[in-house]
Amino acid sequence: MKLYGYYRSSATYRVRIALNLKALEYDYQSVHLLKNGGEQHLEPYQSLNPQALVPTLELDSGECLHQSLAIIEYLDEAYPKTPLLPNALEHRAFCRKCAHVIAMEMQPYSNLRVLQYLTKTLNQDETTKIQWLHDWIKKGLCALEVWAKESHFVGPFLGGSQVSLADLCLVPQLFTARRFEVELSNYPELLKIEAACQSLDAFIKARPEHQSDYEK
Repeated sequence: MKLYGYYRSSATYRVRIALNLKALEYDYQSVHLLKNGGEQHLEPYQSLNPQALVPTLELDSGECLHQSLAIIEYLDEAYPKTPLLPNALEHRAFCRKCAHVIAMEMQPYSNLRVLQYLTKTLNQDETTKIQWLHDWIKKGLCALEVWAKESHFVGPFLGGSQVSLADLCLVPQLFTARRFEVELSNYPELLKIEAACQSLDAFIKARPEHQSDYEK
C-alpha cells in the first residue's frame, strides 16, 4: 500500500494512526501542499485524486481510496483485528458522532483550500482568518468536551475502553488547534483523552514530527 499525504494534514494523520493500529506496512509518499503551487494540483497526483486533496491510499491492487473516514472504515472492514468501532450499535453511533463533528464540522474550516479562498478570493486579512478558525474549532471542542464529561461510553479514550474512530479524529484535531494557537485549557476531559492516546505507540509513530516530510 502507498499512503499519499502531508505531515501536518490532520486527515492524513488519522489514516496514519489507523494503519499503525492495524500493524499494516505502507510506503509514505509526501504531497507537499504548499511547494510548487501545491503538489496536490500537479500530475501524477491529480490523476490519483481528482479532488486534489490528501490523503489517498493506493492499494496493492492499484485501486485508490479517498476521504479519510472512508479509508479508515475500509481498513477496519478489511483488517478486522484491532477494531476501530465498538460492537454495540449505540456505542458505534456515539463514536461516529464524535468523528463526524470533527471531520465534517471542524476540520474542513481549517482546510488549506478554504483558508486560501478566504484570503485570496474574499480578501480577508489574517486576523479575520484566525477568528474564523478559532470560532469553528471552539464550537466543536465545546460539544466534544460535554460528551466526554457526561457520556457513559467514554473512558479512558473517547471511544471507551478501546481506541476508536473518534480518537483517531480527536488527536489530529487537537494538533491543528495548537497549530493555530487555540487555547485548550477549557477542555480538560479532551486533554486527558489525548494523553491516553499519545501513550500508545501507534499514535506516537503517527505524529507529524515523526514523518519523513516534517518541517519545523
